[in-house]
Amino acid sequence: MMSEGSSFMKGMVLGGLFCLVVSLIGSYTLGIQSNMELHLHHHLKAPSKEELQQLSEAQKLELSQRVRVYCVIMVQPKILQYWVAAKDTWSKHCDTAVFYTSESAKVLEAVNLEESDEWVRLRKALSHAHENSGELQWFLVVRPTTFAIVENLKYLVVDKDPSQPFYIGHALKSGELEYVEYQSGIVLSREALRRLVEVFKDEDRCPEQGRSLWKLSEEKQLAVCLKYTGVYAENGEDSQGKGLFNSKTVSTLISDSMTRNLPDVVEGCCSDMAITFSGMTPNQMHVMMYGVYRLRPFGHTFHDSLIFLPPEGSDND
Repeated sequence: MMSEGSSFMKGMVLGGLFCLVVSLIGSYTLGIQSNMELHLHHHLKAPSKEELQQLSEAQKLELSQRVRVYCVIMVQPKILQYWVAAKDTWSKHCDTAVFYTSESAKVLEAVNLEESDEWVRLRKALSHAHENSGELQWFLVVRPTTFAIVENLKYLVVDKDPSQPFYIGHALKSGELEYVEYQSGIVLSREALRRLVEVFKDEDRCPEQGRSLWKLSEEKQLAVCLKYTGVYAENGEDSQGKGLFNSKTVSTLISDSMTRNLPDVVEGCCSDMAITFSGMTPNQMHVMMYGVYRLRPFGHTFHDSLIFLPPEGSDND
């Protein structure tokens, strides 16, 4: 027969377990509610054509001229062929395109940051962009294997206020941290970049050299620093909810869509307003340039509400 002491201990253990379960259920419920609230606030959509059609011609012209993009392209001399491809193709459509490198390279013009550590180099590049961007209000940060359609980026942010802190791209989650995937391109508004450059000065919140037991990737370190300033990742989407920032090439996305046996392969693959495709080879970049900017059906007129003209004097396609 069990002693009174044993019964008491058993009751204590069972009671403790019951309280723990109740507490976990409560935390789980709150977590779901919290995640649902975050979920509702972390999707940034491009305006629909119907919304733009309600604007006057003067308003459309003003919007088309207002949105200008500074492209931060992170390169390394050892992958010079990618650097050349980005320079000769899509980067011509940036209002300002600056290549940032880890060491000097005589072949192409770039800002030599003299830094091998990728996180430190990214910090230096963003600080340089902030100081030298003039009146440009939007910043696109990419690796040289990414092909970007700058006009579609302008369309996404055309009705967004750059004096507000926007941090946009393909948003992912790691534990409690939401971040924008570097591979697919990172977009920052002027205000988000200003806050980021300020927090770079705070070694406790945003150390130049990570202090965790393991080194975080640049994309996660960037998200941590931005989070301290009240800036959170937002997933860029079109008006139908399709993602605009892609971590794969067009051909890979179409192949993935075909394997899923979708009735409409292209519709199931990508948004018509896609902004980036990643993992591109130099040849694929030139093919993309042909398909996006050169190939035209003769006599066909596009009826877009907004027209984003390339930079004046640019020799773009």
